[in-house]
Amino acid sequence: MKPRRMLDIAPRLIVFAATLLLLAPTTAVAQEEGPGWKTRSPFRPLNLPAANTLRTGAGRPGPDYWQQKVDYRIDVSLDPTNQLLTGSETIRYTNNSPHALSTLWLKLDANLCNPDSEARVLEVPPLLFGDSVFDFTCSDGTGISLDRVAAGDRELEHEVMGTIARVDLPHPVPPGGRTEIEIDWRMTLPEYGYGRMGRDGTLYQVAQWYPRVAVYDDVSGWNLTPFLGAGEFYQEYGSFQVALTVPDNFVVTATGTIQNPDAVLTDEQQARLARADGSEDAVAVITGSEARSNRDRRASGSKTWRFAAENVRDFAFAMAPDFRWDASSYNGIRIQTFYRPEATLWEEANRMSWVTIQHFSERLYPYPWPHATTVEGPNDGMEYPMLTFVPTETTREGLYWVLTHEFGHEWYPMIVNTNERLHPWMDEGFNTFIDIESVEVYFEGEPYADAISVQPLELWADHSVPGTEQAMALSPDQQHDLFWAAYFKPALMLHTLQYEILGKERFDRAFSEYTHAWAFKHPTPADFFRFMEDASGMDLDWFWRGWVYSTARLDQAIGGVETTDDGVTEIRLESRGDMVMPAELRIEYGDGTSETLKLPVEMWKLGPEYAYRVPAGREVTGAQLDPREVYPDDDRANNAWSR
Repeated sequence: MKPRRMLDIAPRLIVFAATLLLLAPTTAVAQEEGPGWKTRSPFRPLNLPAANTLRTGAGRPGPDYWQQKVDYRIDVSLDPTNQLLTGSETIRYTNNSPHALSTLWLKLDANLCNPDSEARVLEVPPLLFGDSVFDFTCSDGTGISLDRVAAGDRELEHEVMGTIARVDLPHPVPPGGRTEIEIDWRMTLPEYGYGRMGRDGTLYQVAQWYPRVAVYDDVSGWNLTPFLGAGEFYQEYGSFQVALTVPDNFVVTATGTIQNPDAVLTDEQQARLARADGSEDAVAVITGSEARSNRDRRASGSKTWRFAAENVRDFAFAMAPDFRWDASSYNGIRIQTFYRPEATLWEEANRMSWVTIQHFSERLYPYPWPHATTVEGPNDGMEYPMLTFVPTETTREGLYWVLTHEFGHEWYPMIVNTNERLHPWMDEGFNTFIDIESVEVYFEGEPYADAISVQPLELWADHSVPGTEQAMALSPDQQHDLFWAAYFKPALMLHTLQYEILGKERFDRAFSEYTHAWAFKHPTPADFFRFMEDASGMDLDWFWRGWVYSTARLDQAIGGVETTDDGVTEIRLESRGDMVMPAELRIEYGDGTSETLKLPVEMWKLGPEYAYRVPAGREVTGAQLDPREVYPDDDRANNAWSR
């Protein structure tokens, strides 16, 4: 999901007035919040889970690492008169864990629409992002009704508890074993669905719409965090065989590839797609005039679209009778854009998509699926495997930001599969960080490219407010300002690590290696911390503590300049906040020359004061900390001294 108006050059103050948070706003992981040297060293080791043969001390999957596999066969039909989805699915669950499992837990995110859901009962307030509102309710929805849960001819005991359901299996699934269950269900599609899906007239964007098996992992066992709206999703990988039966005047796009093109596409459309598969430039599969003509065509019956997908963690689809459809190819990947005829700005969207997929593939990890598709519509921005939902937008800059942001999620978390319900900074934050470079590439030489790179630091003053800021480590349901804690503060953190701590080359290599090591797996924060330290060769516990687990403040200062009896000039540097960082010091000399020094963070290991000694014979006339103003320093007035 993307925060609206993130692209604006002028930063905007975003507030999430969550009534669910019962803890004090600055509460984080208590054992990691600390007052620096006053009681404990900021360089003390982080309190991380012990490394083992599943997750190593080097931050890599160990020899005994395992994760489950879930495969789905789904047949679903849409009644557009009643907005009713009627589905039947078979779930094949492979237990790769060392534990026998006697139950399966299902996730029913659409039950957020129920009048008795936790979110409705608690009246969770909207999540505000500039001029957009993510209202986590469904005024016209009823959630998912489970009509039948069975294993073969045997009905299975099950209990629905809000957005999750427990299913008791007829026999425990042993380690290495498999089981299958069948579910018949119904769901009324809401006009606005908890910020993840929706419909606009005859345009549908459908997501988080079917019963899904929860993740069972080595960290938490069953991951059953209730869906309250702000947290997104965490799923197992598997395969999908999905049949969508809809009125025959609809054009459908979805996760996966079309298995029956002869039945759902015209000969001309198939010929155009074949041309697009050999072209880097967009080919119109359905033109604007054809889309307008199709808008007036009434359905004469139904049509079944069949899709298949491998090694994905979810399935979503979109459909409309009047889609324009452009397609091109990058490295054998079909790049597709679907949009309504009035969305003329989207005529550039296919090129934007092409550049985005190329950029992330070359810098992070090769895009692994057969197509990358984005759909224009009413949703403010949401991501699913191979398929993203992006709003119409009114500027090129706005369209590119949201488009590249949602496609960036194909890497984090669709490839590197983190738990978004608990650690949004590893999802939205990583993605916001990589999006900034994508914007710089596409808009190179234009003002927007320069403005976007400094936006995270510019937002610091408005959002990192003492007494109200919260630690990034908190889950999304506890965040008052998710825009900052999940999106832009982690982006600023990674940018600082990349350019000021490790250096771009060392950081980029480590970050890419992390992505490769954890592709199609479930990393945790501890895995990321350990991996980056191991791959970069630098102890970073002090860094993660200050940025992730606390709301520590940075205040570097020049406490004074003195000359000793032997002619040595001592520049007294002080770290007055709880956050420690390296220091960049510019020194001006009496002969008109100057030099800029980079002092490593170890300068603070003996305490919050450090004296930099200038050899005798050189007159110091001025000194300044952070002359490039790249650090989020709380008080820049104490950064300079002059004689």
